[in-house]
Amino acid sequence: MTRTASLGRCGVLALTAIVGLGIAAARAEDANKADIDALKKSLAKYEDYRAAVRDLYLSTVGCVYYSGEKIPGTMDYPKGAMGVHFVNVPSVGQKLDPMKPNVLIYEPTKKGLKLIGVEWLVPLTPDVKEPPKLFGQKFMGPMEGHYPLIPKEFVHYDLHAWLFSDNPNGMFSPTNPNVKCNKAEFPMLEKPTKMMPGPM
Repeated sequence: MTRTASLGRCGVLALTAIVGLGIAAARAEDANKADIDALKKSLAKYEDYRAAVRDLYLSTVGCVYYSGEKIPGTMDYPKGAMGVHFVNVPSVGQKLDPMKPNVLIYEPTKKGLKLIGVEWLVPLTPDVKEPPKLFGQKFMGPMEGHYPLIPKEFVHYDLHAWLFSDNPNGMFSPTNPNVKCNKAEFPMLEKPTKMMPGPM
């Protein structure tokens, strides 16, 4: 009887621990959701790309997309687009700020440029001992720069977030099959970016 009671208590404790872990995970997701919602609100002014330009987010002009081609030793980019990048160059290499992405991503549409997502860039330097993380997500990389828009020598980590566009591959996928470059003045089919040595 004592043994049965003891086993029962162990079962209750184990169940309590499992439930506790589930609640903790849910709270972590809720915390990320709150941060993501705050980020979306803070970026609302950039729905007008001219506001982005005034704040030194400068366009790389090309609308980047990928065929889904897989090449050994390169990043895995599912078929889809990244859109037109507006990069705030002075912010790159500064302290990582979840509320200030280095890149704003726009999709060319019949009505003009539509804000669809953001990206953070972290250069690979000797100080970087592990891949950076935001919103519980590990950055991709390290990888070469996205030539010809970014020099190959710019070895970096990056993280995309599709805040204003549904992505069947997930909010933090590097590409989005729902984003199209066919309305772009300068569509750019890119090859997958070469991976580089560094903390993985």
